[in-house]
Amino acid sequence: MNPDERVEMENTKATTVEIMGRAYRVRGAADEKYVQEVARYVDDKVREVSQGSSLPASDRVAILAAMNIADELFQLRRASHEELSTIERKTESLISLLDEKMSVDG
Repeated sequence: MNPDERVEMENTKATTVEIMGRAYRVRGAADEKYVQEVARYVDDKVREVSQGSSLPASDRVAILAAMNIADELFQLRRASHEELSTIERKTESLISLLDEKMSVDG
């Protein structure tokens, strides 16, 4: 194991989540609260989809893939929200500067 892999392993935590009544152990750098939030989202979606199907929705690969997809979705939502907040702050600042300039020149 190289030093980068060792540091990465030290920064990962194991969290147990429950999806469709089954426990899954998930390792990652994210905090437990976030992992639980993602798992709840996946559980809701799997249950929603499985209501109209007679097939069991507990296939391990499907669950883990869904967790990864939900994680990507959550990260994109947070990044989008942060970018929007930055744009709003900059816009307000520019409007204030324009208002000041217009009142001085006016």
